[in-house]
Amino acid sequence: MFRNKQAFKKEYAKRLLETYGVSVENSHITERYQILGEMVRDYANLNWGKIYDRAVREQKALIYFSMEFLIGRLLINNLQNMGIYEVTKRGLEDLGISIHELEEEESDAGLGNGGLGRLAACFLDSIASLGYIGHGNCIRYTYGFFRQRIIGGRQVELPDQWLTNGNAWEVRKPKYAVEVKFYGYPESYLKEDGTYAIRTVKTVNVRAVPYDVPIVGYRNNVTNTLRLWNAEPSSSPLPKGTSFKEYCSALEELCHGLYPDDSTEEGRILRLRQQYFLVSAGLQSTLGSYYRHHGTLLGIHEKYVFQLNDTHPILAIPEMMRIMMDEYGMGWDESWNEVRKSMAFTNHTIMPEALERWPVSYVQNLVPRVYMIIEEINRRFNNEMTEQNLSNAYRYRMNIIKDGQIHMCNLAIYTCFSVNGVAALHTEILKTITFKEFYECMPNKFNNKTNGVTHRRWLVYSNPQLTKLINEKIGDEWITNMELIKQFEQYKDDEEVLERLAMIKKENKMALAKYIKEHNNIEVDVNAIFDVQIKRLHAYKRQLLNIFHVIYLYQRMKNDSSFRIYPRVYIFGAKAAPSYAYAKKIIELILAVAEVVNNDPEISPYLKVVFIENYRVTLAELIIPATDVSEQISTAGKEASGTSNMKFMMNGAITLGTMDGANIEIVENVGNENAVIFGLRAHEVEQHVANYDYNPWDVYNSDERIKNVLDSLLDTSWSTYNRPDRFKMIFSEVMDKRDEYFILADFASYVEAQEKIEALYKDQKKWQKICLINIANSSFFTSDRTIESYAQEIWNLKKVV
Repeated sequence: MFRNKQAFKKEYAKRLLETYGVSVENSHITERYQILGEMVRDYANLNWGKIYDRAVREQKALIYFSMEFLIGRLLINNLQNMGIYEVTKRGLEDLGISIHELEEEESDAGLGNGGLGRLAACFLDSIASLGYIGHGNCIRYTYGFFRQRIIGGRQVELPDQWLTNGNAWEVRKPKYAVEVKFYGYPESYLKEDGTYAIRTVKTVNVRAVPYDVPIVGYRNNVTNTLRLWNAEPSSSPLPKGTSFKEYCSALEELCHGLYPDDSTEEGRILRLRQQYFLVSAGLQSTLGSYYRHHGTLLGIHEKYVFQLNDTHPILAIPEMMRIMMDEYGMGWDESWNEVRKSMAFTNHTIMPEALERWPVSYVQNLVPRVYMIIEEINRRFNNEMTEQNLSNAYRYRMNIIKDGQIHMCNLAIYTCFSVNGVAALHTEILKTITFKEFYECMPNKFNNKTNGVTHRRWLVYSNPQLTKLINEKIGDEWITNMELIKQFEQYKDDEEVLERLAMIKKENKMALAKYIKEHNNIEVDVNAIFDVQIKRLHAYKRQLLNIFHVIYLYQRMKNDSSFRIYPRVYIFGAKAAPSYAYAKKIIELILAVAEVVNNDPEISPYLKVVFIENYRVTLAELIIPATDVSEQISTAGKEASGTSNMKFMMNGAITLGTMDGANIEIVENVGNENAVIFGLRAHEVEQHVANYDYNPWDVYNSDERIKNVLDSLLDTSWSTYNRPDRFKMIFSEVMDKRDEYFILADFASYVEAQEKIEALYKDQKKWQKICLINIANSSFFTSDRTIESYAQEIWNLKKVV
């Protein structure tokens, strides 16, 4: 159907008529998009069966469990990956249809929130493009995370109704549905062979139905799967006292949205239910398929490897044990052998609140048999520690169950054959601080896999003019072998290339400026520096440091008419979790400062502040190519890796950041002179914490700039409502809680770094040279490199092409 534009036009018109009973001319844009999406999906499906057959017969496959897959829009990505974009575009033009209008009709898939989900999506792209078999497992969230609206100067959360017009990419596959069982109680029973086993009775069952989305490799005829699990009513009888209405309400909650509010017990239990639903459905499906083809589960570790993306899917460990023992009659030792050889774990954070712990009572009530298995794993682990003569302190730190809670990371590290961090510094912190005792006892498990992003999505498709320039100079083989982009560095002193690079950036800035004018009603100068921080709103990511600096600049320019900065546009994009009051207050402050600054006729020609509402993948594809300065300013030692830093440098933005996460590797690859680094190092932060010798009041009393910024939070400088207490929460968080994230400690260094950025930008030839060097040295940060490392060193996968 895509061999030429005539064949495409014929099939397209035919499907519109057969599906909707309309001609091309009379069709609605939603119908036009839906038909095109289904045609592309069906074309990709031709390779789906081949990959499945290879996996069943001979190839080892990866199952990637993640609560998030932030895949964004798929239409253009899939058309480009399959090499049918031009045929489709020309065919649609002949029919009087713009492909760009159809692209705008597609909603961003509501399957994620931040870097964790975007990373998982990049990984799936690279796995398929490199020719490996690897499938994602996630929940089919009906309303995603949330749709952010800014109303009255505050974030308001609305449902993300991304499925309103359906999802053209998914195929519902009810024949692969499985039953996920909650509650009930375990009982022993006598089997026909005279032995005893355990089963769980009087459960509440949920029918998990898979919706499969094709993941298309780059022009290699490989199509893998992102399997989305949806909760539907089971035909099994309900326990006495449970009404069908209550049951259906609980079902709806299960797939309602990503990350339920964990400030309430009800929300926390719902999160646990979601996690178990995902891993149970995915494991039952995978183990059932293997058993059908092999008649046993012994040896499954040779055909499947399960990667647990962060702490959320760790219940997969006891659930796999339960399935093998209770459903397939295997013994503990043989089941444990398969689990330990097939499970690998990626840790994404050292933040204490993200190292998941569940109250024993939650797990015991929700999945009692799973709790029994965790308890037995913990008992055996303690026996091993006793045999190794480990001290009580070590045993306490490593225990899986302690203080009435199940420590999920401890369960994963003890069980899994591989435990990896996602940047060099992050992995070192895991080994020397966070999981020090585990590393000393099990050093061979730990390894680093620095994150990466798919350069096809984030450079080739998002920045076509830059891609065209690179292709003209070094050819297009770098698209499949990113290491070749290094050849572009030979043009770092070529004035014509540098001028074109500057022009491409300006054109991208014009596109972003147009969006800002249309959606924010703010005029921005495309000749100004576009300084961007787009990421999940969290205290450690320090959007607050950024806006404090903006306040300082505003105050200084108001008080000193001789001081003026080079025009700067500060662009923010972030969502705060609905229950994270402090993060939402920071957004409120950014918006309040923007309101004052942008409407000040004296200052606004030099300084603008823009908050992009409802930041998402599609907007990132617009913002990143237009960015001059990439703000990566987390407290050193707190950011595991970061991935926006990689996307920005691929597109020629200069990193302004701390020595944290993957910033360290960026500096190593581009050189100290081609990034701007500031602030405390991780070991210095740790020393201050250990010595308890940092007091923000000392900085407040010694630096008038900081004092003025903080004092403005307690007057009406940023309050159009004449409320001096409006931002008291922020003042208290910084000053009364000892400035946990060292914002004031790094402020002076940050101001100096910003001044260095301005000086560099004024020398445009030098600036563009640095931009080109960043682009040319970005190959280390492609997810292709990351996936090759996983595939060879952890997963032991072989390519199918």
